[in-house]
Amino acid sequence: MSEGGIVVLVVDDEREHADGIVEALEKVCPKAIAVYSGKDAVEILGRERVDVVVTDLKLDGDIDGLAVLEEAKRQSEHTKVILITAYASIETCKEAMRQGAYDYLVKPIDINQLRTLVAEAGREVLKAIAHERSAPERDSEAFVFEGVRGTSPAMQGIFEVLRRVARTNISVMIEGPSGTGKELLARAIHYNSLRRDMAFRPINCAGLTETLLESELFGHVKGAFTGAMNDRKGLFEIADKGTLLLDEIGDMPLTMQAKLLRFLEDGIVVPVGSYKPVKVDVRVISATNHDLRRLIEQKQFRQDLYFRIKGVSITLPALRERPEDIPEFVQYFIEEASAEVGSRVSGITDAAMTILTNFEWPGNIRQLRNCIRTMVVMCDRDRLDVQDIPPDIYKVRQLGPGRHAPASLGGVSLNDLEKQAIMDTLARTSGNREKAAKLLGIGERTLYRKIKEYNLQV
Repeated sequence: MSEGGIVVLVVDDEREHADGIVEALEKVCPKAIAVYSGKDAVEILGRERVDVVVTDLKLDGDIDGLAVLEEAKRQSEHTKVILITAYASIETCKEAMRQGAYDYLVKPIDINQLRTLVAEAGREVLKAIAHERSAPERDSEAFVFEGVRGTSPAMQGIFEVLRRVARTNISVMIEGPSGTGKELLARAIHYNSLRRDMAFRPINCAGLTETLLESELFGHVKGAFTGAMNDRKGLFEIADKGTLLLDEIGDMPLTMQAKLLRFLEDGIVVPVGSYKPVKVDVRVISATNHDLRRLIEQKQFRQDLYFRIKGVSITLPALRERPEDIPEFVQYFIEEASAEVGSRVSGITDAAMTILTNFEWPGNIRQLRNCIRTMVVMCDRDRLDVQDIPPDIYKVRQLGPGRHAPASLGGVSLNDLEKQAIMDTLARTSGNREKAAKLLGIGERTLYRKIKEYNLQV
């Protein structure tokens, strides 16, 4: 099947505009249909196969572009929807991306850019259909988020967004404090996308000088600068048909931001020292621990680039804001570290888990992972216990108002430690035993028994 086989539906209540787009798209797809209302679009989507929809966001009548998008995705997960709007509000575009829009263009549209988008969307549809036909029957809802864990409401909401955006070509912005797992989330998006068989490449924009960053992204030719001994492809070219993570994009110099914006608009790479353009197809995911809106106000980040990369925004909360996820992370990191070092450690005691769950983890998941790795390496039993916890984690834990753990483990019994941890957790949850049990990583019946055993007043 060729690109010529795709079916495009153009929806615009301005008849001349719709007909003009259809005529312009003849170069990339011989079968393009124009309709002049959302109602007619929904009718066609219900009875015919449509691969790509190009629709105006604002349509006369009760059915607007978002409703057309919703119907298209309901009829087929493969259908790609490109929105055209003169009303490019952040919230509207963000909502469209959340619902699965492939991309959007702002009026007046660049017809060449539209042709490119339609062709790219068509290729993805045909590839997905071919893959589906050749692959064995499988659960279409089975997403694998390797290393991304969490049962908290915040994480469940993030997983739902991932399921919606992973198989699209939408730009994704991942925000959150350092160490919360932004790169893991980006990898999860890539490996659940149609690009999963191609390259995933991350780059830390804060770790390179402007010259090196430009060379890393765009490549260079021999002699382009001192030390350029050979031609070298940049990450945009290496990640062609795949995904590139721009980590810490808030630290990217302004001049590089302008060059990045130009690439995102046309998909063309020009290596440093060369005049030969190279066309590539890369999905860009951005990550930052900065407030980009504040950086825009301070003239340190380009507003137009912000609008271009934002697409769907995912905010990862700090680990202290979702302590109920800690037990799952702990067990995952135990299994990971044990497999890596050949350890027989397979679990952790309730007392040790209680301490880890009540610690605030300023370094977030990265700090927790390093802590567990250290504990596994130093432990010669099959379960981690209190004495395996690094002193810096144990010493700073607050045991109550005005009280702190002693500098060493000596002088505190495990019963006293467990009792204080239960009291702390019940206080944090305002006496809610169900929530307290989840935070402590124990069953409710066990918590009830402990409350009675320690004669605690709840």
